[in-house]
Amino acid sequence: MLAKRRKKKKRRYMDVGDEREMGPKRQRLIDQSPSFYGASPGSSYMYNASPYGYIGQPPPFPAVRLRGLPFDCTEADVLEFFHGLDIIDVLFVHKNGRFTGEAYCVLGYPLQVDFAIQRNRQNMGRRYIEVFRSKRQEYYKAVANEVSDARGGSPRRGGPRGRSYDDGKDSVEHSGVLRLRGLPFSAGKDDVIEFFKDFKLSEDTIHITFNSDGRPTGEAFVEFASPEDSKAAMAKDRMTLGSRYIELFPSSHEELDEAVSKGR
Repeated sequence: MLAKRRKKKKRRYMDVGDEREMGPKRQRLIDQSPSFYGASPGSSYMYNASPYGYIGQPPPFPAVRLRGLPFDCTEADVLEFFHGLDIIDVLFVHKNGRFTGEAYCVLGYPLQVDFAIQRNRQNMGRRYIEVFRSKRQEYYKAVANEVSDARGGSPRRGGPRGRSYDDGKDSVEHSGVLRLRGLPFSAGKDDVIEFFKDFKLSEDTIHITFNSDGRPTGEAFVEFASPEDSKAAMAKDRMTLGSRYIELFPSSHEELDEAVSKGR
């Protein structure tokens, strides 16, 4: 009987770790608001089952706050930092349109918070990262600020701005190749083609990059028919694919080949 319950428990959480698209999940968090993670008794949502002993009360909200992140940090970097844990959402914190070096990370279930805290003061590149427990109200406030600024037309996006953005990417000479950053982890080539539906693209011209574990990095390269087309496509910079802001950068065939070879 105990073995059967454990098997059932494992099956309930399996989908959380496999499905890695952040944007739609964040929107679901917003839509469900405080009832998320078991706030309403009798709900069929999996966290209400309280497999870790939270009987008669909702489990604590499984989120942590990170501080000291590199200013060119990406979601892929955060996923790598918490390698082995189930990440539901990564929310980068901005102030006046600039990345603050902080982020909130929502985990698959409450028990994983303890494992995430064990990464406190571990390094991401040359920076050591501080990891703190977070409350649901803190996360929702950060989400509300992000959504409010996005609707208001602020230059803020879902992730921090890389140096290449601030260095004036409009003045870069185009080679016909663009690099995309901030893609949902479940995005496919057809989604990218739809994003650039005003241009003639085929699946052969879309290159989604993967890390050494075979997981998507949230980046892709697109080969356009001409440098003029790639320059015109820059008008899509900071537009949304699903609920995610996509950053576009002029690139080259050399950078494309290097990125694709790394994922092999």
